[in-house]
Formats: sequence, C-alpha cells, structure tokens
Amino acid sequence: MKKKHICLLHTGGTVGMVRSERGYVPKKGHLKEMLDSISDLKDENMPLFTFVEMDPLLDSSDMAVDDWNRIGEEIASLYDDYDGFVVLHGTDTMAYTASALSFMLENLNKPVILTGSQIPLCEIRSDGVDNIVTSLLIAASGNVSEVCLYFGGRLLRGNRSTKMSSDGLLAFASPNFVHLAEAGISIRYFQAPPAPKSSLDAKLKLCRLENIPIGVLKVFPGISFPIFDKLMTEKLKGIVLETFGAGNIPGNGNALLPIIKKAFKAGSVITVCSQCPQGTVSLGAYMSSSPLKEAGAVSGYDMTTESAVAKLYYLFSKGYSTEEIKVLMEENLRGELTTD
Repeated sequence: MKKKHICLLHTGGTVGMVRSERGYVPKKGHLKEMLDSISDLKDENMPLFTFVEMDPLLDSSDMAVDDWNRIGEEIASLYDDYDGFVVLHGTDTMAYTASALSFMLENLNKPVILTGSQIPLCEIRSDGVDNIVTSLLIAASGNVSEVCLYFGGRLLRGNRSTKMSSDGLLAFASPNFVHLAEAGISIRYFQAPPAPKSSLDAKLKLCRLENIPIGVLKVFPGISFPIFDKLMTEKLKGIVLETFGAGNIPGNGNALLPIIKKAFKAGSVITVCSQCPQGTVSLGAYMSSSPLKEAGAVSGYDMTTESAVAKLYYLFSKGYSTEEIKVLMEENLRGELTTD
C-alpha cells in the first residue's frame, strides 16, 4: 500500500524554540535539525512527510489575522500535493488559529491538525515528540478530514478547543464536544457529529480574512455599562460579549439596551458567549438575559470565545450583511456549536 504523504508545516511556537538571554525564541532551521534526530520519525510505520518552514517564525502570541491568511494560503497552495497537513504552532493562540482555519478552508476534505508543545524539543522531557509523531499518524490514518487540534493524547475538533492550562501537558480541552480520538497504547477514534461540509467533489476554496475591528468584552460584578458606549462605535463591527452563566448580565443591564441598539444600527453584531467553559447560552431563559435578546444580540450557544471571534472575522470577510451575519452566527457552519 502506498504511504500517505503529509506536509509538516512549521509556523513557530515553543516546540521549535531555543534558549536565549531573554527567554525562549524561535530560530530558523533549528526545528529541522531536531526532527532529524528523532528515531521514531524514521520508523517504517510512519507516513512520509515533508517539512516546510514559514518565514518569519512567530511566537503564537504575535499571531494576527494576516498570519492566519499566510497559513491558509500555504495550505491551499500545497493542498493537491499532500494527503494531509500537520501545523506546528505555539499554544497561546493555537485554538484561535484552529478555529479560524476551520472557517477559512472551505470544502476541506483532508486533515489539518494543529499541534505543538509546552516544552521545547531542545529540552529534556519535551512533549513535542509524541505530539508530532501522533499527529502525523492521525493525519495519515484517513479517519479525520477537518481542522483538528492534537495535544497531550487528545484529538479535538479545532473550533471546539480552548487552552485550559499554561503549564500542564494536558493543555487543551473541548468542554462542550466529545474528543475525536484519544491516544494511549493505541489510537482510538470516537463517533462524533460530523462537521458540516460541502460535497466530497467540491474543490478547496480559501477565504482570506479581512482585518475587521472585533472586540471581546467580559461582564463582571459592578460593571459600569456606560463605559461600553465609548467602545461601541461604527468602526467596531463584531463584539463577543462574555456573560455570566446562560447569558445573564447584572440587574442594571437595562442600561446596556440602548447601547446595543446603537451598535446594531451602526452595523455591529453582538454575539453572547458564556464565561463558563461548559454549557450553553440561552437568551431569555432568565429575566437577566432578556435585555440582550430584546436589543438584538445573538446567541453563541456553546461556542468558545475563540470560535466566535474567528466566525465573526469569517462572516464579515464574506461580505454578508449585518442581518445575514446575525442569522449565520446562530447556525452550525463547521461543527462549532450545538443549537439543540
């Protein structure tokens, strides 16, 4: 049987960093040298892979919309040459990039798996070896054909993932969705609701994201809503509002009503997500969430903040009207939310 051929795309991040006087930094060419010394990657059971290094390499905290576009363009340009992709990425914004790529790569029918490490490959006990080896095996397995995130033995849907720990090796979770696979002695794949996609015959299409002004606002006890008024300008197109519980805001939330209405008239879309990692938003279930619903905010249901931000970028970049975006934010486009 012909071996699968995977593209190993290095964008930066801890996995390929080296020590410096100011802490860990990316170094061009270093990761390739480290990979050449890993015997597991040369095992006959491994798929073929080609290493591609992007320039410049980035600490993932520096990732921005233009960098998502660069990664998407690289995958799109190489799409027909490989059976799948493993993207090496820093952990800080990995869930944001995974979410963004899930929307940008329209008609995707091959695996795109993001991974990295908490400990650089140049250090003892690096978790990067297993994350890279297992990601390559999963990418070649034929069991997944969407954007995923693999870390610490868990394969997660990319737009359902969120970083849960800054120093633990089990750094990511998908609180509102099942794992796609778990890697122990063997790799076990699980049945999960498939991510909606076009027909298998449809060609990959890349939607480049525009740098739309988007904000994330977190409600907290004692918040002064008039502060929002200065933020809700016509330039701010998308707003992810992190509320309490199922979409609740403090009792003085009526002060937010005219502000949200003003933002909506200016063309902004306000999406309500929960500060709780697990659970869903249900606008109107409690009286304290009714003002948001009445003012025209839309429910993010059980979407992560990372996914809601990426989805807003995507929908605005597609050129949809404000009303269309409000409708689509509440629809399941890539398996990012559950509505029932």
